[in-house]
Amino acid sequence: MKTSFLQIGAINGFLAVALGAFGAHTLKERVSADALVIWKTGTEYHLTHAIALILTAMLLERATRDSASYRYLRIAGVLFSVGILIFSGSLYALTLSGVKILGAITPLGGVCFLLGWSLLALAGTKRGE
Repeated sequence: MKTSFLQIGAINGFLAVALGAFGAHTLKERVSADALVIWKTGTEYHLTHAIALILTAMLLERATRDSASYRYLRIAGVLFSVGILIFSGSLYALTLSGVKILGAITPLGGVCFLLGWSLLALAGTKRGE
């Protein structure tokens, strides 16, 4: 699982940078300034949580497999991954399509991020258990 989160984090880091460059160089000429801000928010959260996935993989390396900390870290990694898909994905889709209702699902991704960070904090309190 730790290798998977490392790979998923690295792939998402790559995608976040690539999508950020796409927004800065290609979308800048094709969408409104407001839409570009939405795209940038998506890429910022995308990259931040790609790094969180890499951190999670590193922490899993140090956790005992049958500990509460390990379980919390695994769930946090899944939540960060799902959060990227829902939060950043919905913002990318909103920017490209202009369909405003897509913004309604963005908060679900945000909740995934919040729960992931909460579990990461909880894993820190459960070290050695």
